[in-house]
Amino acid sequence: MDRNLALNLVRVTEAAALESARYLGRGDKIAADQAAVDGMRKMFDTVNIDGKVVIGEGEMDEAPMLYIGEQIGKAKEGCPEVDIAVDPLDGTTSVAKGLSNALSVVAVAPKGCLLHAPDMYMNKIAVGPKAKGCIDIDASVEENLSNVAKALNKDISDLTVTVIDRPRHEDLIKRVRAVGARIKLFSDGDVAAAIATCFEHSGVDILMGVGGAPEGVIAAAALKCMEGEFQGKLCPMNDEERKRCKDMGVDVDKVLTMEDLVRGNEILFAATGISDGELLKGVVYYENNMATTYSVVMRAETGTIRFVEALHKLDKKPEYAR
Repeated sequence: MDRNLALNLVRVTEAAALESARYLGRGDKIAADQAAVDGMRKMFDTVNIDGKVVIGEGEMDEAPMLYIGEQIGKAKEGCPEVDIAVDPLDGTTSVAKGLSNALSVVAVAPKGCLLHAPDMYMNKIAVGPKAKGCIDIDASVEENLSNVAKALNKDISDLTVTVIDRPRHEDLIKRVRAVGARIKLFSDGDVAAAIATCFEHSGVDILMGVGGAPEGVIAAAALKCMEGEFQGKLCPMNDEERKRCKDMGVDVDKVLTMEDLVRGNEILFAATGISDGELLKGVVYYENNMATTYSVVMRAETGTIRFVEALHKLDKKPEYAR
């Protein structure tokens, strides 16, 4: 895959972040999400790819979101055919409430290399490179934490587990506390939380719990670039969701490994901060209609991770000017 596409993906996530960040703390998560979608779609239309959203916001009747099956990019003759997993705004509540760790994220791979699945819940477990090979989503909480602690040469009391703060995780949290591990709860945005397991300065050792499937695929793409590990299992909530999985050829009982979620090494990942977080700073607006964005772009084939700080003169970009 053309390595220059990676930098074009940063422009895509920057566009979504610049639009969405204007709604920081304004209490309207729908408007923030819509702004991110509009910004991302507009910039994707300038990219020389023949792309298809294989996991994203929902089906076609959920438009104007970036829906599963939507064609993206210029799609001219000779353009590479690619799969796309998107979350224009991972952390809608965070933006609406002015909280941290909201990102715009996208993952791209050659056609047929990203999991094609419905927008639904997924049980997840993720670790960084040092604990790779030591997790099993079908194993008990206690066994996984013990194995990760050994891999990291830590006492289990020094292990930090990050979990999204939801009532569904009450039992998980009790079990983590019972073995003596530390817990770091987060309110929204589990892509950033999964990526944090790969950066020692984050203090996060393992992510566990149930979140969105699109975010799971995107996080797996990022972790593949950083040589971490991610496992998932889809969690259909009703017969309709089970039927959608069956129609797509997805086995809901299967443990989804890295290769099931993101096949091969021609994987690209990009993210731009919308609100301040541990991985990236959020958008900052300045006088004279200028703004700064902070992004990361990764390429699995080479293992390259680039952090990109960009100053935008919005008067020269009419689509962003206010």
